Formats: sequence, C-alpha cells, structure tokens
Amino acid sequence: MTTSFGLYSQYYDLLYKDKDYEGETAYVKALLERYATGPISQILELGSGTGIHAEKIAEAGYGVLGVELSETMLAAAMPKAAQSGGKLDFRLGDARTFRTDRRFQAVISLFHVLSYQTSDADLEAMMETVSHHLEDGGIFIFDFWYGPAVLWQRPSTRVKRLENDEISVVRVAESVVHDAENIVDVNYTIFATGKLSAKTEMVCETHRMRYLFLNEIDRLLMNAGMNRVIAEEWMSSSTPGTETWGVCVIARKNAG
Repeated sequence: MTTSFGLYSQYYDLLYKDKDYEGETAYVKALLERYATGPISQILELGSGTGIHAEKIAEAGYGVLGVELSETMLAAAMPKAAQSGGKLDFRLGDARTFRTDRRFQAVISLFHVLSYQTSDADLEAMMETVSHHLEDGGIFIFDFWYGPAVLWQRPSTRVKRLENDEISVVRVAESVVHDAENIVDVNYTIFATGKLSAKTEMVCETHRMRYLFLNEIDRLLMNAGMNRVIAEEWMSSSTPGTETWGVCVIARKNAG
C-alpha cells in the first residue's frame, strides 16, 4: 500500500462520485445488524480513504475511528470529523501496523483494502491488526478481489470520464496479470484539465492488487484467531462465482 494513492488521491472523490455510498452503507449496516452478537457502538475502519463511508456509517448512529495511510486522503476526511459531533475520528496509519489500546465490536475494511496487501506477510499483518482491535465475538466485514473471477474474466482496459465545475478528468486503467504471484498491476493514467486554465496535468500510478481465494481467506482468518461466518457477492448477497469480482466476507473473532 505504500506506493498507492499518491497524486491519484487528488482526484479520488471526483472519480468515484458515482459510487453508491448510500447503498453500500445500508448494506454494511444490515450486515452489522444481522451478524453482531450484541449492540455495536464503536467501529474501526481500516483504509478509510476520504471518509465518505465512515461519515455515512456515523450518520447511521455508530462511532467510527478511520485509519488511512494516504496523507492526502486523510486531509480530505478530517473536515468530516469536525462536523460529526464527536462520532468520527481519523488517524494516519497503516492497516498492517496500526495499534491502539481501544477495542471495537466491529472492524470494517471496504473497497478492496485487503487486496492492496500484496504479500503473504502484508495480509497476515493486516489480519493481526484486525484481531488485536476486535472484542471477543466481534465481527470483521471486508471485501476483496475474488480469484476465480479474475482468472476467468481477466481484467480489461477501462476508460472513465468525469467532471465538476473546475476540472474534467479522464482515467485510463490498463492491467497486467502476474499469474504466478496472484497479482494484478493496474496502471492508471489520469488526464486532468482545468476548465479555466485549459491546462492538463497527467498522473501515472500503478496500483498492485492481490486477488484471493476463499481457502486463503480462511487460513488467514484462522491464524489470526477468527473464523469466516459467510462469504457472498458484494451488495447482492449472491453466492460468489466466476462473474463475482468483489466478494464480501463476514468473520468473527474467537473467544479467549
């Protein structure tokens, strides 16, 4: 994760302004209500980005501590904390190494944060962070790139165009699959043009993504003192298949 979301983060909210944050928040809230064994008041979010998910989850009545590695993303999130009436807090931190003395009834990590952990050591470290902060019986909700879909469909080149009152942005995503490593390099090229200046800035970044299989997920969870409760297609709750790029897992921390 250390090299991802550099200059790219400047355009993050614009590039994802069409993302269904309301629907995703409702989905996560339903999972919390369905699988929690008791009341949930405090949630830890690993990889909180610009804080939009956290803000909407806090609006649903939860207290949220968001942890984000990108300083640019964190700067965009901080005003949301100031306006939350104490429901939101954000910290600069790495999902692999972040530690606090607080314990939470739930940990969430959305938008494929786990898949940004590209080595086995990174994955294990993030799971240890989750386990360290969860109360016994607490739940972990996360999503990731699902291996069978990646291998069956293969990533394609995608172009996205968006604009606001100030800039227009074109993002080209070209991917290279490294089958032996279970890695996809997503090479982003962004052209951002100021509407007043007519000047164009080009940003190039590579985001390395790890696609995963459920047997790997189960092993990682077990080694960190957790067990999978269910795995389903993100948002639809369908059984994962070769058309399912995003899989959501709900896991529970074992007692003792």
